[in-house]
Amino acid sequence: MNYQAATRPTLYFIGVTTAKSSIMPVFPKWAAHLGLHDAAITGIDFPVHADPAAYREAVAFIKRDPLSLGALVTTHKIDLYAAAKDLFDAVDPYAGLMHETSCLSKQDGKLICHAKDPISAGLTLDNFLPKDHFAKTGAEMFSIGAGGSTIAHTWHLAQKTRGSNRPSRIVVADRDEERLNEIQRIHRSFALDLPVDYVKVADATGNNAILAKLKPGALVINATGLGKDAPGSPLTDAARFPEGAIAWELNYRGDLVFLDQAKRQQAERHLQVENGWTYFIHGWTQVIAEVFHIDIPASGPGFDALSRIASEASKS
Repeated sequence: MNYQAATRPTLYFIGVTTAKSSIMPVFPKWAAHLGLHDAAITGIDFPVHADPAAYREAVAFIKRDPLSLGALVTTHKIDLYAAAKDLFDAVDPYAGLMHETSCLSKQDGKLICHAKDPISAGLTLDNFLPKDHFAKTGAEMFSIGAGGSTIAHTWHLAQKTRGSNRPSRIVVADRDEERLNEIQRIHRSFALDLPVDYVKVADATGNNAILAKLKPGALVINATGLGKDAPGSPLTDAARFPEGAIAWELNYRGDLVFLDQAKRQQAERHLQVENGWTYFIHGWTQVIAEVFHIDIPASGPGFDALSRIASEASKS
């Protein structure tokens, strides 16, 4: 790609279809609200599992360009880390543990790699999960997709500080055996002590079969990118959610077939259905705070104001 030197303090968004993201109209409104009056955002699009050289080129450009202050990374978190880790001057503990990059920032001339998903995932989960949900129900967690988001969610929910309020079992399904091997290695590295099944599935019918065997109250997550980065759902329309399940679609835009499938069963199966909007807010505000070295609240009136601004800007 032909990267041009930034003329304003710039945050990059490394994704797949960045122009369609709500962050493009939202960021200028947030920047004004936060006092970042000259800040800009620029999208960098790569296909899923892009050439490692492309990731390295983007990271090298951000590293050397003075007004390119950092980046938020979606979809490519694991691949970008693997391709460019030698270009980072520092790696935060989460990124080093999970081998992923969701945020790049600069400090004292150094390029720093961060993994912010464990924080934003934890904030989001703790906001919508019923109090002591796993302790009261003995429910399981089923995450469809073995990428960076699932690593973050499983890390948060497996923390021993949660006591008995942890999933009774975790199931991770993916079509890519290498991804399953990698998440299994990462789980071992942080000594995850819950029962975990790593299941290679050929297609959506394999996910249907796993879903059918879950206990009531299961947390079911679409962490595949299907519905945003590619069309469709990791389930077929024949899939049947467990009674009282919590269905979480990580995406907030796209065709969101998984979300629609859950909503169609919501009344009959007594489901709690969540989309990715709050996750979007937490994910972006955590990165903006890091890149621009400002404090942004994760709850309370300040956070609520940013949420309102985002909601209004995304509709305009």
